[in-house]
Amino acid sequence: MKAELTPQQIDQYRRQGFLVIEDFLDSRELDHWRSVTDDAVQLRLKEPTLNNQVTPDSFYAMVFTQCLRLADIYPDMAELMFDERLGKLAATLAGVDGIRIWHDQALYKPPYGNHTAFHLDNPFWSFYSPGAISIWVALDAATQANGCLWYLPGTQLEASYQSVGIAENFGDIFKTYPQWKKIEAVPAACPAGSAVFHSGLVAHAAGVNATAHPRRAMTCAYMPDGSTFNGQKNVLPDEYFNSLKIGDVLDNNTINRLIWQRDGKHRTAGVEQATASAKTI
Repeated sequence: MKAELTPQQIDQYRRQGFLVIEDFLDSRELDHWRSVTDDAVQLRLKEPTLNNQVTPDSFYAMVFTQCLRLADIYPDMAELMFDERLGKLAATLAGVDGIRIWHDQALYKPPYGNHTAFHLDNPFWSFYSPGAISIWVALDAATQANGCLWYLPGTQLEASYQSVGIAENFGDIFKTYPQWKKIEAVPAACPAGSAVFHSGLVAHAAGVNATAHPRRAMTCAYMPDGSTFNGQKNVLPDEYFNSLKIGDVLDNNTINRLIWQRDGKHRTAGVEQATASAKTI
């Protein structure tokens, strides 16, 4: 894994709101990520929740097969997601001293799958932070033909936390941010094994998959340590959600694992404890 960042990469991320790192995983690591993700997706699809395939012929089910919180149910995925190197990369790009997992999710765009309209991530989540960040790991090559990500660079610098939704219309975001329509979208096409980091406030989309092959990705959203509850449920478990008041610090280490902290104190928890607790949520 490419676990070091250059000053130029950090600057690019903070200016544009996204960063592509090619050859992030070597061939052995890529094979392992593919195998673990495929297995975890099959487990999640056997359950009635935390996947979007209840009505498989709907527009959004045909955007991608979405399976969330796979680290909760599959210890091998927990081992991948709780890697402190990922946390350090995310925290360094976001400029924060500690990072927690918000949630992981697999996104498998099917052959001839639908587009994902331009949207922002962080307004959907249960916290608001300019340091919200995600990693998107290409398990297959992401191309303009099969629906790679597209970004409106720099939009994270002026975006608000107002939710614009994810509509079927590709450009509905411009009703809220009409000035962004003048920005040239940038594709993030990349080979398999690449990683794309992006801000939770940068506008991004994905095209249709105009090929006969799936386009698989494994992703994880991160929350700066110390973030507080904004009143939205999103993917929080019912019992935990019902216990929260607006302004409470989201520091439950089972639900939102602290995977990297600048002073290193998080290491006392250990990945072993995390994987042992998989399937408890």
